[in-house]
Amino acid sequence: MPSLTLADIAHKLKKIDFCMMSTLGGSGISNRPMSNNGDVDYDGDSWFFSYENTGKVTDIGRDPQVSLSFTEPPSLLGKPGIFISIEGEARLIRDKAQFERHWMSDLERWFPEGIDTPGLVLINVRGNRVQYWDGEENGVISV
Repeated sequence: MPSLTLADIAHKLKKIDFCMMSTLGGSGISNRPMSNNGDVDYDGDSWFFSYENTGKVTDIGRDPQVSLSFTEPPSLLGKPGIFISIEGEARLIRDKAQFERHWMSDLERWFPEGIDTPGLVLINVRGNRVQYWDGEENGVISV
């Protein structure tokens, strides 16, 4: 039984802005960095904004199974940070009401017209399995 809970994972994710999102495309596995947008009240759902005309959106349309990999920096004393891997299913959202719920003003550096940016899409990843390693212990949490 894992010693960390989903609430513990959510607390750790608050400190980690970027993850690597892995999708399965026509030529194999593709990985790219994604910002969690500061939207980290983690309950099994992760939220990412993207442009519609990207490889990841095409990949998700073909196969919604994705993996997210997060790495926390080492502590001041040099202890490795936690590694978190989330496996789940992605869905593409094109609803502006959902955009508003998950929008953070810092996103305007990538999407200059805010939620009205042409071609904007929200990617929701519903996690079903969380694995973690923190240098002293590891565990798996089913979501």
